[in-house]
Parts: sequence; C-alpha cells; structure tokens
Amino acid sequence: MSAPNSIFVRACKAVPVERTPVWFMRQAGRYMAEYRAVRKQHSLLEICKNPALAADVTISAAEALGVDAAIIFADLLLPLEVMELPFHFSAGEGPIIDKPLRTQEDISHLRTDRASELGYVSEAVRLVTKHFGDRLPVIGFCGAPFTLASYMIEGGGSRNYVHTKKMMYNSAADWNELMRKLVSVVAEYAAEQVRAGADVIQIFDSWVGCLSVDDYRRYVLAHVTDLVKRLQRSEAPIIYFGTDSATLLPAMKETEAEVIGLDWRIPLDQGWRSLEFRGAVQGNLDPVLLFAGWKELKSRAQEILRRAGGRPGHIFNLGHGILPETPVENVKNLARFVQEHSENAA
Repeated sequence: MSAPNSIFVRACKAVPVERTPVWFMRQAGRYMAEYRAVRKQHSLLEICKNPALAADVTISAAEALGVDAAIIFADLLLPLEVMELPFHFSAGEGPIIDKPLRTQEDISHLRTDRASELGYVSEAVRLVTKHFGDRLPVIGFCGAPFTLASYMIEGGGSRNYVHTKKMMYNSAADWNELMRKLVSVVAEYAAEQVRAGADVIQIFDSWVGCLSVDDYRRYVLAHVTDLVKRLQRSEAPIIYFGTDSATLLPAMKETEAEVIGLDWRIPLDQGWRSLEFRGAVQGNLDPVLLFAGWKELKSRAQEILRRAGGRPGHIFNLGHGILPETPVENVKNLARFVQEHSENAA
C-alpha cells in the first residue's frame, strides 16, 4: 500500500480524521481538456492497456482537482476479454458484446485462468503509486459480479434486464456458475492491484438497483460477499457502490465491505442510518449539481456535510460519475470547499 495513513484510508476504516476526504468517481474523463487531448490520439481501450498512459491520465486528473485519492483509470469490462467474451465500444452507445451469454454452453466456455493477462492495470497502479508515494492514496477497482453478468447476458446496457433476470429465475445453476466464474477472475484481478500498491478497492455494482431486495439476497449477496471476503485478505478496505440502491443498503452491508457507497436518491444520514451507522459511507452529491451555479452547489455540499454530522467514516463523493461537459472549475471548487469546510470528523 502506498498511503495507508492518509485521511482517505483512515476514513474508509471509520477512524476519526481531521477533515472529510473527497474524491470523485470518473474524475479522469471527457469533461477535462487534458483527457480529451489524449482521447484524440488513443481509444479508451488503448489508454487502459498502456500502463504509462493510464497512469498519466490518473495522475493528471488527481493533481488538477486537488482531491484526496487517485482512482486508477481502467474500464469495468476488461475482465470479459480474458474470459474470452470480446466486446467493443460503439460511438454513443457504450460497450457492445457481440455474442451475449444465453446458454449453459456459453457459460461453460468462459475462461477463468487468464486473469494475469490483465496485469497492465496493476502495472498502471504501480506507476501511480510510485509517482505519489505516501502523498496520495490510490484506489483500484473492479466490477461486481452482478453488473458484469448483466452486461455479458444483455450484450450491453439494458432498461429492463429481461435476459439477465430470465437466467436468474429459470436457470439458477447456470446463473451461479457464471457468478462463481466472475468472482474467481475479478478477485484475482483486483487483488493484484492491491499487491501493486492500491490502498483501497472499489467494487462497482452499477446495475444492481434493478433488483428487488429478495432477488438481491437470493441471487447476488452470497457471490458479492465471497468477492469482498477474498479481497479483504489483502487488508485493503473495500468500498461497495451501487446506483439506485437505497432499498438494498442493509443487504449490501451484509457483505461486510468497510464502506458503502450511497447514490443521491437517499439523504446521506438516512442511508447511513439504514446501515445502523456501522462502518463508513461514501457520497452522495447528484453529479448534475456540478452544472448548477456555485451558490446552489455549495449549499448542497454543505447539506451533505451537515447530514454526515461529523461522524467518523464519511468520504465525500458524487452519487455516480462526473458527466461529460461538466464545468471543471466547479469540480475543483467543490473539492476545495469540502476540504476547507468539512466539520472535524471526530
């Protein structure tokens, strides 16, 4: 680990800290001119697979914003390639999987022995941790098994997750085999990031909010708990984040991840109370508020800090990633405001 005593890592462990740490999901992205310049020369996957480029994008964003943690630049779906399920990006449509998983035979062909081929991500982590030393902690990340499975089965994004839920409901054995394979690959991939110097791992469960609490408990909880437990052997704190997940929060906490990410749809104190104030929480400003005037943005940030109430274990973040076209100055000003005005979280 590069910065185990940073306020960010200590906040992840719900230890009292002198102020609230802040970082932003998708803090390296198209809203930044520096990133757009890199993207003119390289595709998203080219940046991910070139450790020097991925490290540079990660470092430049963290330094420009003055945040309290750098999250490695990578893509959620990279593990699909080494499982031999190819995907590509379609302009304006996001990732496309040409041959979605629909049958037991499709699942049986998935490989679980090639995770080491994702080593370009851990090499990028190594470069970032070398750059920052103990000045700034580094966050590694991976996709959660449900979210990765839903991409694999649907063939891309989805509104209703019909194919995913059909497999869950009608072919539980196939579903469980797929989830086990994903956990195996993702656990090895993320653990390697910790060995390379990542201080914390964030598990992104972007689509889990499409599930009822009963379905989450029946089809997802055991698998994501297995992933959390495997990663905790590395002693890095785990942040578990899902969108549209207000109803799922108590069940998500049963994974025993140290930090639960909250989206903007639930007030921070209410979300934390649903976790019985156990452990840390991260969030939870609506990313679209970064388009608002400074007076409104500042007021909303103050309200989140007020709801955190100075309890140990609050990490300020958005309720999802920074959007394209977001004014960069608002992001910088927000980070500075949180750092200067957060209550003594002790």
